[in-house]
Amino acid sequence: MGIVSKGAKCNVDGCSNDGARSINTSKVESAGLRVKSSGKHTVLCKEHYKEWKKETKEDRDIERARFSRF
Repeated sequence: MGIVSKGAKCNVDGCSNDGARSINTSKVESAGLRVKSSGKHTVLCKEHYKEWKKETKEDRDIERARFSRF
């Protein structure tokens, strides 16, 4: 069982929604979200995951392009 399936709450400051995804803490902090966890992974609710995806879209596209073959 993963941390989300155990019923973890969102780790963003001021949010108490149920967690939907678990992401590396450094990636979440680099997107500008304030987290209250100091561990390796951060749990995000559906709304904050959507916000994280919007903030990191360009970076993820560049990262994917680095590994694609032509």
